Amino acid sequence: MNNPKEQLEAINDIRNMMERSSKFVSLNGFSGVFVGLFALIGVGILTSYTQIKIADITSTKPYYSLLIQDGKLYIPCLLFYFSVAASVLVLSFLVSMWLTIQKARKHKVNIMDNTAKRLAINMMIPLVTGGVFCLILLYQLQVQLIAPTMLIFYGLALVNSSNYTYPDVRYLGIIEIVVGLIASFFVEEGLICWAFGFGLMHIVY
Repeated sequence: MNNPKEQLEAINDIRNMMERSSKFVSLNGFSGVFVGLFALIGVGILTSYTQIKIADITSTKPYYSLLIQDGKLYIPCLLFYFSVAASVLVLSFLVSMWLTIQKARKHKVNIMDNTAKRLAINMMIPLVTGGVFCLILLYQLQVQLIAPTMLIFYGLALVNSSNYTYPDVRYLGIIEIVVGLIASFFVEEGLICWAFGFGLMHIVY
């Protein structure tokens, strides 16, 4: 171990072992690209659907006006919006998990270790809270705030879980929060902010 090169390799091995024990490093960066692409496709579908539907009513109404008609939730539009959002979520989750599993196998890392569990718990708490709050907004007919709320709570989830994975995740989370707050002021541009936060920012990340 007197060789400086051997000492450096030993230090690197120890550092890698400590990093793997404290951080989830199997997260595949390409999963962010796919998440972003799925989000952009979803926004494109919703935008086209909205433009077609609003053209039948008036061109001046915002996208979320389709969800409330005669003071009540309009179920057909709600189901369509929900089905698109759910499809984006499921596809993003499946592709991200598949890529992460492939990377974990390549590096011979256990994907379900204690670090991964802590990461999942710290991420799910804000996500579940945000999901419940979105349902409350839907119940209260405050649908214009759902898109900003999703961005804000997703950003909080990333920040909350960033201690257990790559540090860059924290910065992505902060950006998502800022975009969500901006979307709260410009609620009529909710789909554009959604595309920027969930779509473009994931691809850039």
